[in-house]
Amino acid sequence: MEFTAAELSIFLALGTAALFAGFIDAVVGGGGLIQIPALFTTLPNEIPATLFGTNKFASVFGTSNAAWRYARRVNMPWRTTLPAALAAFAFSYLGAAAVAWMPPELLRPLILLLLIGAAVYTFVRSDFGAIHRPQHTGRRELIYALIVGGAIGFYDGFFGPGTGSFLIFLFIRFFGFDFLHASAASKVVNVATNLAALGYFLPNGHILLGLAILMASCNILGSLIGTHLALRHGSGFVRKVFLCVVSLFIIKFAHDTFA
Repeated sequence: MEFTAAELSIFLALGTAALFAGFIDAVVGGGGLIQIPALFTTLPNEIPATLFGTNKFASVFGTSNAAWRYARRVNMPWRTTLPAALAAFAFSYLGAAAVAWMPPELLRPLILLLLIGAAVYTFVRSDFGAIHRPQHTGRRELIYALIVGGAIGFYDGFFGPGTGSFLIFLFIRFFGFDFLHASAASKVVNVATNLAALGYFLPNGHILLGLAILMASCNILGSLIGTHLALRHGSGFVRKVFLCVVSLFIIKFAHDTFA
């Protein structure tokens, strides 16, 4: 099969975007900030659902790879992570359904304030996420995990941007994780929400399969680089990338809200 120069340029652009998205997702989440605009820019004639489905397909492979690599090297907090992932999977469907009666755009100002709050809190408290000190056990840990997982799953299904970054902040703030363990745990929850979304997109044919496979391959490569650096440099590195990504989200949300 021969490809035109225009098609090859699209493949190159989206492959590169998926590579960087996989890297960012593996460290702190937020790869959608790169991958989704790239899809909409290079394929303006495709319907949004197909582009979102293609994005989710690529992302789930990179995030799954990152989760697997973290699980091999980090003492994973499974008693928190698995209940949160199950709740996120279930509530992501409810979030998607809620779009029918509440426009997601109404949330933009609130999300902007939450992002600013998370960034300021992390920047001011230099010890935030520096040490791994789990705070809950038993039933309390389960309840908190279900609440956080359900809330973030609903948000991801309803709106989506910044899910990984919010997860990391919540795991540190409410469970006492350090940045490395919070990032590792967030990958498992992200896999659950991505799979839930694909449960809608795939049966309805909302995917460009060939392109999605290419992007998934690049996403995996990016996640390999991201997890390697995160595991090598630890929580301090993850904290710096977190602040950079959240700052970019703040700029984007401010532009989308007030432009």
